[in-house]
Amino acid sequence: MNENDQSVHWRSLAEPLICWYQANHRPLPWRQSPTPYQTWISEIMLQQTRVEAVKGYYSRFLTALPDVEALANAEEEQLMKLWEGLGYYSRARNLQKCARILMEHHQGQLPADYHLLQSLPGIGPYTAGAIASIAFGLPVPAVDGNVLRVYSRCQADYRDITLPETKKWVTTKLTEALESLPQGISGDFNQAVMELGATVCLPNGKPHCEACPIAEFCAGRIKGCMLDLPVRGPKKGRRLEALTVLLIVRDGYFALRKRPEKGLLAGLWELPNISGHLTGQALLEAIRAFGVEPLRIEPLGPARHIFTHVEWQMQGYRITAETCSQKDMLHWVGPEEKKRYALPSAFRYYLSE
Repeated sequence: MNENDQSVHWRSLAEPLICWYQANHRPLPWRQSPTPYQTWISEIMLQQTRVEAVKGYYSRFLTALPDVEALANAEEEQLMKLWEGLGYYSRARNLQKCARILMEHHQGQLPADYHLLQSLPGIGPYTAGAIASIAFGLPVPAVDGNVLRVYSRCQADYRDITLPETKKWVTTKLTEALESLPQGISGDFNQAVMELGATVCLPNGKPHCEACPIAEFCAGRIKGCMLDLPVRGPKKGRRLEALTVLLIVRDGYFALRKRPEKGLLAGLWELPNISGHLTGQALLEAIRAFGVEPLRIEPLGPARHIFTHVEWQMQGYRITAETCSQKDMLHWVGPEEKKRYALPSAFRYYLSE
């Protein structure tokens, strides 16, 4: 099959895909008459996060910050609290950076320009394609993992989908197809391919070819190689980090500290912690380094938290403080204040009491 045939092929798939999507798509809250702002917020939230997990966050976020101006003016603690538990907190910070740029340079509106959207903080090619096609009807693709999987199976294409050149190739082919379609249907086409990958052409296990609206055209199904696709290069292993986590309590208060402004979980509140699994005298010295003289030290057991490239292997201790001589090192929070602070989910195991 030559390149022109591939372009014609995808153009011919538009009608069955869109008809299937309109009849079968999941009724997700961000699909109800989406504005550019709503599309943007939902697409950022959906990065690295399951759809079911995003639903509640999306509704709460839109209620609290319904437009670009509200997002630009939000207090950091409010923004982080709204994002608490979603992870990848740099996404929330980039949302606000972007909102402030929109207020200053774009009259508080997302621009209806695919390339200009990519110049804004936190908006890459996929998110720009989603906003441009769904909210503005522009003929540009939104190529995510679902789209790459559907494309590689439908074309029986053995290119490694983790390689940038493969994504560039698929983007070019889908752009050619979209530019040949009637104006205004790009959003439905892109969402149809994504929905197909999320609900039918599944990533793990056998795809539901019997429910696929384009099964008769699928080279992977015809050749019987759909389970071999897509091809992915070997994953890099996660770096393991040992951590000793301290739940320091005194008179009904517990201690927090702020993480550095750069790096993992930048600028968020956390339970005090130290690299390594400490015991005995080393643990006691680490506690005293926070200015705390312990009355009791009780083990809270192990826990782990997995980030994209790092796995924390934690050992926790509850420290009942007798005195605290360096109060400026720690931030003490009472039970009534606890809900105001956004804490990474990595520490939830030790705050469940």
